Amino acid sequence: MPTPVNVAVIYYSATGTVATIAEAIAESAGRADAEVRLRRVTELAPQAAIDSNPAWAANVKATAGITEASKDDVVWADAVIFGSPTRFGNVAAQLKEFLDRLGALWQAGHLADKVYSGFTATSTPHGGQESTLLALYNSVHHFGGILVAPGYTDPSKFVDGNPYGTSHIAGQGDIPVGEQTLTAARVQAERVVKFTRAIKSGLAAEN
Repeated sequence: MPTPVNVAVIYYSATGTVATIAEAIAESAGRADAEVRLRRVTELAPQAAIDSNPAWAANVKATAGITEASKDDVVWADAVIFGSPTRFGNVAAQLKEFLDRLGALWQAGHLADKVYSGFTATSTPHGGQESTLLALYNSVHHFGGILVAPGYTDPSKFVDGNPYGTSHIAGQGDIPVGEQTLTAARVQAERVVKFTRAIKSGLAAEN
């Protein structure tokens, strides 16, 4: 029986693109025999801003049944896969606020030695995919985490071209997530589960 692996997929999504990727990653991790928690972070934007964008309002309604992320989800997880749309080349404030509230866990050593990975979406091909994921991964280094990015480890990665993490060009929310992005999500999820299981098994053997 394979070593059990807990994976938390924690994301922020406004118009639904990142939510779709998060669901695909969670499903792929589950098919790789991981125990998975799919969690959205708390929305911070005022209702007036949400209502001003029909796609945003629709996504808030569609994902209302997904449990909001908590610190307990991070403690529970052997691997955490974070997702965020880009905001001026950085992670969205909603996910950043969640990360900023992990200080007590960090001080207690509960963020170290876990596997981390990330995914994102942008409006344009050069709208900040790489810088957003690299900004996210700066936090992983501070956590003492183990970064598992997809790299160019599968033939499909030479098609989507992003070794940092699954990413999607969404336009103004009018370019739906397609097979290329879904394949990237599967490759990343499977790789995260594979290495998390190997690391967890190795640590158990040492003890």
